[in-house]
Amino acid sequence: MYSRWLRNSFIYLLILVAVIAIVFAFFNSGSSHESIALGDVVQKAKNNEIKKIVIDGKDLTVTLNRQDKGKDVVLSSKIGSNSDLEKLLADQGVALSRNSAPAGTPAVDLEYKDSSGFGPWLGLLLNILPFLLFGLFLLLIMRQAQGSNSQAMSFGKSRARLFTGSKVTVTFVDVAGVDEAKEELAEVVEFLKYPEKFAALGARIPKGVLLVGPPGTGKTLLSRAVAGEAGVPFFSISGSEFVEMFVGVGASRVRDLFDQAKKNAPCIVFVDEIDAVGRQRGAGLGGSHDEREQTLNQILVEMDGFDTGTNVIVIAATNRPDILDPALLRPGRFDRKVILDSPDVKGREAILMVHTKGKPIADDVTVMTLAKSTPGFSGADLANLVNEAAILAARRNKKIITMAEFEEAVDRVIAGPERKSRVMSPHEKKVTAYHEGGHTVVAHFMEHHDPPHKVTIVSRGMAGGYTRFLPDEETHYRTGSMFRDQLCTALGGHAAEELIFGEASTGPSNDIEQVTRIARAMVTRWGMSERLGPRTFGKTEEMIFLGREIAETRNYSEKIAEEIDDEVRRLIEDAQERARNVLREHRDLLDKLATVLLDVETLEGDQLAKLLNSDPAEPWPPEGEAKRDETPAPPSLPEEPRRPAFEPKPAPGGLAWEGGNQSRLDGGSS
Repeated sequence: MYSRWLRNSFIYLLILVAVIAIVFAFFNSGSSHESIALGDVVQKAKNNEIKKIVIDGKDLTVTLNRQDKGKDVVLSSKIGSNSDLEKLLADQGVALSRNSAPAGTPAVDLEYKDSSGFGPWLGLLLNILPFLLFGLFLLLIMRQAQGSNSQAMSFGKSRARLFTGSKVTVTFVDVAGVDEAKEELAEVVEFLKYPEKFAALGARIPKGVLLVGPPGTGKTLLSRAVAGEAGVPFFSISGSEFVEMFVGVGASRVRDLFDQAKKNAPCIVFVDEIDAVGRQRGAGLGGSHDEREQTLNQILVEMDGFDTGTNVIVIAATNRPDILDPALLRPGRFDRKVILDSPDVKGREAILMVHTKGKPIADDVTVMTLAKSTPGFSGADLANLVNEAAILAARRNKKIITMAEFEEAVDRVIAGPERKSRVMSPHEKKVTAYHEGGHTVVAHFMEHHDPPHKVTIVSRGMAGGYTRFLPDEETHYRTGSMFRDQLCTALGGHAAEELIFGEASTGPSNDIEQVTRIARAMVTRWGMSERLGPRTFGKTEEMIFLGREIAETRNYSEKIAEEIDDEVRRLIEDAQERARNVLREHRDLLDKLATVLLDVETLEGDQLAKLLNSDPAEPWPPEGEAKRDETPAPPSLPEEPRRPAFEPKPAPGGLAWEGGNQSRLDGGSS
């Protein structure tokens, strides 16, 4: 970049000099005085008409004795290089100094002016300027040809970025929630630092470590921590950078990458998204001449070929291990496979502690409560959660981040920002209140369901309202009773609308979709049907860690298909009847909750628990809390709301923080 800037500056400077020279030559070479011949100058000097003659090289500036309009008359003339003006004047009897000349003798003051020497050089420059410009043109053409040639020769070079251990940005301290993965990779780092410790026991260095997990679980962050801890050269490249349109380019880049790695050994090579180049061979249309297959073959040879005495460790990351070639996954190439799953409650707590470190956090913030309220969140989701909370606190002109901002951030990450501008009629608002109240009341009386933590009728994202639950403990196994209670809770909104308004609206559409999916999975995948027994029906091909079904292979008869449909219908109808019975039995509590929601719009935490456990006949809020809330505050002067010193001006098209991850809501209405 610097050499290119220097070359362009030199060209512009040369053009500027040429333009100045041309302008100087054409516009400054002439004189503004009247020109006369040299003979006339000698004759006027003889007639004593000249006061002074100034000689500047070949130029003569002649000043006459007479004046015109109060100014001396000045003429110009030229003298040949072989002419001697002093001799010519002396031959005519003209003295060369007016002060020392006798009276009556013609005389002039003859002066010589020192020439700067710029004139001859300027003429020389003007003469050779065309040749200089032509040579410069040829030089540029040759450089352009060399650049194209070097680009063509470097087409097969590796584009890996090299990081040295002198600049540490991320270490294992910055990674939390994946203790087992950190331990596996810490051994790799220790092997690079102290190889003799392992060599004494006959242990060999692992060739490769494959990081497998869903998106956002910290695969790339963990590799950056390895680079910061190891203190050895670290090459980072994406799998897509090996793939090009031309056959052989990817294999050439693989060879060049490992050549650079061997020169810097011991070192680490990190290949992100290796599934872009490591797919199973034979799956493409190009056969054995497919570019991706040739690149993969070269990777296989470099990782475990004839040359095995290199201290190069390959760390690769992917969220599609099911499509990788078996030859790539065998021991000797990737000796270790490290699984990075979504963190549990303790892992989420540790991750939140890492991301909240150094931030002004209020005393009411309970990290464990946040960890419990974010099941299924990945490390990237939790980092986004803390950032959203900080943005909300800054928007509200607060100096510290309180629990209110974190609770709001959880809702924003799950369902998106509040849509308070959404206009709802009083009837729609009442339907939403009873719908969300139905979810909340049914969940409260279900033995095997998580207790409700927050219920709101404020629109978020595509949902008109939603109910969020807070699990008492982290569960990794789910039973049939838990799923049946979940079906009842999901159908609580539908049952509440039927009970109060006589018919259900389109609001429970997402609930019905969720109920159908769970009920069918209970019968066909988890063997929770008493009628069909512990069997699986159909083979579903799906993307591991991405949760998307590709196709389903049907391995059962039409009769079994009818029985599956009957079981799914029975599970849903039983759950719906249970939800209806709960709501009929606790109709007063449902009415009370819906009335409060229409008034305050949102209930959460202890307030929601108190209401659900209170007597439906008692007013809300309780008399003690009402009196405490109505205690008049001491009079004070009105204050203007504090504003920050700057006024943020969001770019047109929406605020940067108004985005949100549209996720499925448990019990949300749309």
